[in-house]
Amino acid sequence: MLSSAEKKEHSSLTACHATLAIAEAEGVAEVLQCAAVAARDLLQAEYGAVGVVAEAGIPASEVVLGNGAQEVETAVANFVHALIQNTCQPVSYRPAQPQLTTDGAVTSWLALPLMRQRRPIGALCVLNKQNAPYFSAQDKELLNVLAAHTVASLHKAQLLQSRKSQSEQLEERNRQLGAFSQAANSIAAELSLDKVLRQIVDSARVLIRARYAALGVSNADGVLETFIYSGMSPAQVQQMPHLPKGLGLLGAIVREKRPIRIPRISDDPRSVGFPEHHPPMSSFLGVPIVAAGQTLGNLYLTDKIGADEFTADDQKLAELLATHAAVAIQNARLYEQVGRLVVVEERTRIGMDLHDGVIQSIYAVGLTLESVRLMLVDDSREEADRLLDVAINGLNDTIRDIRNFILDLRPHRFQGNLKAGLARLVREFQANTMVAVNFVAEPEELVDLQMPLARAIFFTTQEALANVARHARAKQVEIALRRTQNGVTLCVRDDGRGFDLRLKSASVGHGLSNMRARAEELHGSFHLESAPGKGTAVTLTLPLSPPNTKPGLL
Repeated sequence: MLSSAEKKEHSSLTACHATLAIAEAEGVAEVLQCAAVAARDLLQAEYGAVGVVAEAGIPASEVVLGNGAQEVETAVANFVHALIQNTCQPVSYRPAQPQLTTDGAVTSWLALPLMRQRRPIGALCVLNKQNAPYFSAQDKELLNVLAAHTVASLHKAQLLQSRKSQSEQLEERNRQLGAFSQAANSIAAELSLDKVLRQIVDSARVLIRARYAALGVSNADGVLETFIYSGMSPAQVQQMPHLPKGLGLLGAIVREKRPIRIPRISDDPRSVGFPEHHPPMSSFLGVPIVAAGQTLGNLYLTDKIGADEFTADDQKLAELLATHAAVAIQNARLYEQVGRLVVVEERTRIGMDLHDGVIQSIYAVGLTLESVRLMLVDDSREEADRLLDVAINGLNDTIRDIRNFILDLRPHRFQGNLKAGLARLVREFQANTMVAVNFVAEPEELVDLQMPLARAIFFTTQEALANVARHARAKQVEIALRRTQNGVTLCVRDDGRGFDLRLKSASVGHGLSNMRARAEELHGSFHLESAPGKGTAVTLTLPLSPPNTKPGLL
């Protein structure tokens, strides 16, 4: 039998263990569980209960612990729920009839509010004092201590939960930013419009965690002329009679030039439904793709994965991606336009060259043959033979010119092997022009060059030989490649007719501007020498390690 002092000491030790358990609990549910157990056991009650309301900043929840029958447990739970929702001050030690009735399941009770910053956030309760008709003042004091520890532990649990949530949000944001950076780089590096649109749609669906994503590009009338989708299988698409035409929400995005974010598509009056066999979709996020005040199209996503609707952060990310999409679409269109202009310009140049060169030569041969016919009539055999020789030489010159045009119209692609690439250029140049080439380079000078340097040397050689074939009328060409400790030098020299460097049209002829641009891009130099009747020489000098770069990183 314990003495009074021993009982008090045992009670204090038990209380310490109980409050320590409450303090060590981390989650809200764990704190409530520990508080209910401690209140029931320390105050020798049949039931212990605790609960918090949603206004506390954490989800509303309740815990009721007891050993009664199912109907009794239900009655007590209803009684406790009423206490938690209505307790702002310590309540009576005995049931307050008839406001709270449990059909006799509750014989005595004690409830204290859980207060934080003078505001009630819930209640801690004990019910049905065992071996006593009601709870004592000492029970009230002990319950008050447990309530204070419960409030402190709930606050700690809330902070931990908030920190965990912020950490998860930060991790998700970092994931999105990393993926967005990768997507933006991929989009910027691609110039094919179809590939750009596909990259944008796939990136948006992954970044924002949507089940479906699509991008539509509108024509001048606002009707979708290009539609790229992601998330639907080919079999699903084949079942539909047609893809969306931009008449509902998609058209509204284009017309209103602003984002649309709604939890349910069917609830929006602007929605016109889906095509037959279209997969069902609920939540919706759509943003316009705008550049220079012109709406190029729209980017939209449906069915947020893991949530009922898209968030404001999702919208910001979609708008940012749409901005990159607008730039990418414009770049792709400009690239296509430049490609068309290059083709037109090249056709114009070829037409002028054919008119001024090949056609005039053929016309001159025709006149010569007309003269031969007259000579034959006059029986002037010697003069006719001489004119036939002139005609034959003219035709040979014309054939040579046509071969040169073919050579110039078949640019090579550099495969990375400089030695093999230069050998192929020289071989085909000699076969088409019948001009001798002296190639001077040590084999070791052609290996281990960084790719940008090797490419510049290859394409400069190709353009220099093309210019020789078309303009120089040379009999001999020398290609010399020299490598030093600090750089590499390429010189292509011919013994052709040359030209006057003071004539601007000649100094910026075909290919020369490209050679200069390559040299400047690699921090090198380009030099051109020529004079009428003295041939032409182009010299490209490139450093092995350009300024502000590290070897191997160029």
